[in-house]
Amino acid sequence: MNKHFHTLAAMLLASAAMMAQKTISVDVTNNSRTDKTSVPVVINLHKYQMEVKSAQVKLNGREIPCQLDDTDQDGAFDELCFVTDAARKSKQSFTVTLEETGKPREYTPRTYAEMVLPNKKVKIKNKQDIYLSSITVDRGSASSYSSLHHHGPAFENEFIAFRLYFDHRQTVDMYGKYRKGLEIKETQFYPDAAQKAAGYGDDVLWVGNTFGLGALRGWDGKEPTMFDDTDHRTMRVIASGPVRAVVEVVDLGWNTRNAGREPVDMTTRYTLYAGRRDCQVDISFRKPATGYQFSTGIINVKGSEEMSDKNGLRACWGTDWPVALKDSAGHKPETVGMAILVPSKNIISEKPADKDNYTFVVGNIDKTFHYAINFCSANETFGYHSAREWFKYLKDWRTEVEAPVGITIR
Repeated sequence: MNKHFHTLAAMLLASAAMMAQKTISVDVTNNSRTDKTSVPVVINLHKYQMEVKSAQVKLNGREIPCQLDDTDQDGAFDELCFVTDAARKSKQSFTVTLEETGKPREYTPRTYAEMVLPNKKVKIKNKQDIYLSSITVDRGSASSYSSLHHHGPAFENEFIAFRLYFDHRQTVDMYGKYRKGLEIKETQFYPDAAQKAAGYGDDVLWVGNTFGLGALRGWDGKEPTMFDDTDHRTMRVIASGPVRAVVEVVDLGWNTRNAGREPVDMTTRYTLYAGRRDCQVDISFRKPATGYQFSTGIINVKGSEEMSDKNGLRACWGTDWPVALKDSAGHKPETVGMAILVPSKNIISEKPADKDNYTFVVGNIDKTFHYAINFCSANETFGYHSAREWFKYLKDWRTEVEAPVGITIR
């Protein structure tokens, strides 16, 4: 009796262990003639009908870093991601183990995101310590620009860093680095004198009321419109490493100033992967945005040289002060390269450069709109240092984007 009982118990335990774990295979195939670095692989976990709490990814028996994210903010992980280098004409097979027990494994972070509330008791500018995951303001609120430290969420990988302005502009601003590595947790976008002397980066762009780097705006038929007529504005940090940083902006009841059209509910998500210079921008609307017109683009840096392939890729290279001239003490002119890549199907017109922006008018949107932004600072010891180098890289970038790897999940 006891023997049979123990055998049955062992079988039940084994069965429970099997039910709590699932193994899948992921093939990544690069059929192109060029090597690809830091290729993102994202697995939707909903279809596996299990509450994943831990995961492991292996390639040829070697564990590689992965990340579990709750992208819809319902309290359960719904996506697994990792990055891989894919040599030309190659195929890699990964083994992914999903588990219903435990907690996410820890890896050396290669991305980071933060949103910080100023602490009146902390006088040192880059030592603020009230961290937020989400904040919302309602219509009628006073300017929220200064309500958050560094004016909104900041996020980075080893190459680059950004911040989003928590106000009617929702501009993408840039932080340039001298060396590869994560810095924002230490500098909080405001490096002190000792950090600057030690080689930390800094803010490298003055954006004013421009697009900055690829902010989406409305379009009233003549010029971009901002988010000054919005019922609710939410900014939140969705993920903060180790493999990717994700931040999100939600605008509810936004009057885009499209003549005769009702306000829209829109979510903008920025995703920055480890080892990549480009950032994905994913826009979604609660209802189809058919017939609406919007605008996006990049700032016209003073005296900048422009590149456009007249098919969605637009870029510039130029030098300007990173702050308003009245605040320029302690700063130097900064040279930057910027780019935006918009699907040609969404381009209504490409406007000539004006004093502020290189502008695209975009539309033909149902419920989603996707584009990418890219950036470099001439301060980088590892990057690009002339318009010629930057524009050449961007042509290769476009080729890479248009020839993605094949991902098969079994």
